[in-house]
Amino acid sequence: MNALQNGRTRASTTSTFKPTNARRTSITNIRCSAAPPVDLANETRKLGKSNLTVSTVGVGAWSWGDRSGYWGYNNTYQKQDNKKAFEAILATQGKLNFIDTAEVYGFGLSEEFIRDFMTETNSKNSLKIATKFAPLPWRQSPESLVDAAKASLGRLGLESMALYIQHWPGFFFNAFSNDAFLEGLARVSEQGLAEAVGVSNFNADRVRKAAGKLESRGSCLSSNQVQYSLLYRGPEKNGVMEACRETGTTLVAYSPLAQGLLTGKYNETNVPTGPRAALFKKGRYSEILVLLDLMKKIAKEHGEEVTQGQVAINWCLSKDTLPIPGAKNARQVEEIVGAMGWRLTDGEMAELDEVSGRISASSGAPFENW
Repeated sequence: MNALQNGRTRASTTSTFKPTNARRTSITNIRCSAAPPVDLANETRKLGKSNLTVSTVGVGAWSWGDRSGYWGYNNTYQKQDNKKAFEAILATQGKLNFIDTAEVYGFGLSEEFIRDFMTETNSKNSLKIATKFAPLPWRQSPESLVDAAKASLGRLGLESMALYIQHWPGFFFNAFSNDAFLEGLARVSEQGLAEAVGVSNFNADRVRKAAGKLESRGSCLSSNQVQYSLLYRGPEKNGVMEACRETGTTLVAYSPLAQGLLTGKYNETNVPTGPRAALFKKGRYSEILVLLDLMKKIAKEHGEEVTQGQVAINWCLSKDTLPIPGAKNARQVEEIVGAMGWRLTDGEMAELDEVSGRISASSGAPFENW
């Protein structure tokens, strides 16, 4: 793969996730510190102030077993393709070791796939798995979150996970339950169900409140997972990135490839199947072409095998975020690995910032405003 062919040093990490032996450990055993978060030599980083160390890039498993029709599961790819992606992650020998899923992905099937793949490859102790709690309207108590965490662990076939996340803020029927959910995250930590806890789609005020609440319980807010890419730089403008820095919380960037817009794979006549085709509305591709051309030029500066998608991922890395691009198959995992082990120059970052700043942003998630 290009990551090994272009001559740059690609150091691997040997750190692995080992499930805790004590599921009911005291929260005082979950130490938090403000140590430097990134180890560039090994491409690892700590999540926020927690003691959880993961690869600087993760793999999103949103599409694994997706039954919503959004990603084309059972049409353009199958479970076997997802397994090949999993095996490709293992083949990096720890360089890529962080997989992000959620109970709502595939309505539980993504978690079950990961369990099956770990069992079939005897790799339960080799990877760091993150999953998420969905604050559905009828869930309103701390124990609803704890129970959901235990249910996810059951689907994953694990006694403890690396990271447990509140997927979005409660709203409407459970708009007043967010303090209860933070209490639930604290209990997940106390009970040893996860090495670290985090949130997703939280605005700046919610990040600060969550960090304060968890720290008051002796825990810490490890991460806030939000949409962030060259085509969606909202966290830079709405205060989320600043709030994460202020509280020592890692910003985890989902959709760093803008769901395919930044890969260079598609155009106005070659669009993804299913609902994602709507991203390539008339004129959108033409609007982003100047950015894609710049990314292609920068990619060539780093080696003939470097791709536009790898530039997009590396831009997120160079912004001190942890990107989690999705991967349906082994080829896409290899593409992700090629974004690691190097960084864009300051000049390249400035060019990308300037050009992307002139393009209309992709739509943000509605959760950010809840």
